[in-house]
Amino acid sequence: MATQKLYAGAKLRETRTGLGLTQRAFAEKLGVSLPYLNQMENNHRPVSTGVVLALAREFGFDVTELSEGDADRMVSDMREAFADPVFIESEPSTADLRLTASNAPSLARAFLSLHRAYRDTQERLASLGEALGNDASTLDSSPWEEVRDFFHYCDNYIDPVDRAAEGIAAKLTPDFETGAEDLLERLGVTLVFRDVPELRLFDQESRTLFLSTRTPLTTRRFQLAHQIALLCHPDLLDATLDLARFKTQAARDIAKIGLANYFAGALVMPYGAFLQAAQDTRHDLERLADRFGASIEQVSHRLSTLQRPGAKGIPFFFVRVDQAGTITKRHSATRLQFARFGGACPLWNVHSAFETPGRFLRQLAETPDGVRYFCLARDVSKSGGHFGAATRRFAIGLGCELRHASALVYADDLDLKQGRFEPIGISCRICDRRNCHQRSVPPLERRLSVDHTRRGTLPYDVDQK
Repeated sequence: MATQKLYAGAKLRETRTGLGLTQRAFAEKLGVSLPYLNQMENNHRPVSTGVVLALAREFGFDVTELSEGDADRMVSDMREAFADPVFIESEPSTADLRLTASNAPSLARAFLSLHRAYRDTQERLASLGEALGNDASTLDSSPWEEVRDFFHYCDNYIDPVDRAAEGIAAKLTPDFETGAEDLLERLGVTLVFRDVPELRLFDQESRTLFLSTRTPLTTRRFQLAHQIALLCHPDLLDATLDLARFKTQAARDIAKIGLANYFAGALVMPYGAFLQAAQDTRHDLERLADRFGASIEQVSHRLSTLQRPGAKGIPFFFVRVDQAGTITKRHSATRLQFARFGGACPLWNVHSAFETPGRFLRQLAETPDGVRYFCLARDVSKSGGHFGAATRRFAIGLGCELRHASALVYADDLDLKQGRFEPIGISCRICDRRNCHQRSVPPLERRLSVDHTRRGTLPYDVDQK
């Protein structure tokens, strides 16, 4: 079998600039000529084995980073964007999209931001009467979308924040609650539990933190950790936000909540201890939840963030959907990238989780590109904490490529080679499958044929190309 050549010019260039080295100095460190380095950085030549070994030897570089990163998710996002009818006469090939993602990632991000702004504007113009009552700032791209993309392209792992949380966690042992309360006391903060609807309330004037007794212990622990992030590391959070360069204050404010939540997850489930426990329990979500005093959703989300260079866990995807099928959380460290617009594929088992509360559903699935996955789904209903309060109902999906499935306890009795693989997609509007019985809308990338003399599962046929 031929070995695939590794073209990683953008990542190589990013590594060099991050080290503050000129091309000449970097070439000397790697033991190659200046022209050769220049050709590799511009993807005119593949990265050689010698350079890969030199990166690991000279800089302790995790060489798996060269073959990973934003390229796959950028290609997926651009494919979805180019499926928009506005591009029907100028759709680039997948090869062109891959070249753009590899050689000009900044251009790809700018294009995606532009398309998102275009979509937002089109949606508002469709309700012009309502839009006329808004101020001009509402025509900016959604702050929520901007923040979601920030975490999406960070690979949902933020090293300084993760390590800072791990450092504090080491000082809170052996009992999290006692250690956290002692830490707050040293900060001059009083912790009070009371029967109120708010999950968390911090009174800055009296330096009092109120946590609701209506919520589960796992929620109280998480909210306690969230407040510790805001109290102990405000400068770190602000510095991270500065680097993100959000367009609006609203996006920055939302992202700060996201960063504090990230810190909270890393504090309750510190990286090293959690990674080891995940491997020891073979990723048993219930055992991990019990060991770290976290919820099933928190554990699943944390598993999807274990992407620390040099100490990576299994690359998982994680998603949360509501009963309407809308994706409310999404992250993927795998090649599977979720749709930026609309819901998830109806053939995916995450939708069935609402029908079987309290049970884990397992699924072997295959995407149109031929990649096979092991998928796990479960409902995660959230009570309002008292009689008459509304229950928030969600389902979560967690999964990995099939080659990692044997490391999960949930796959033990499944036939991973000859089992039935469900043909799932990303979303109907960009899915290549021609004969899907659950297709809701035609694919925007394919021509349709309509024969009025017959009717199959669908009222049209999807052409091959």
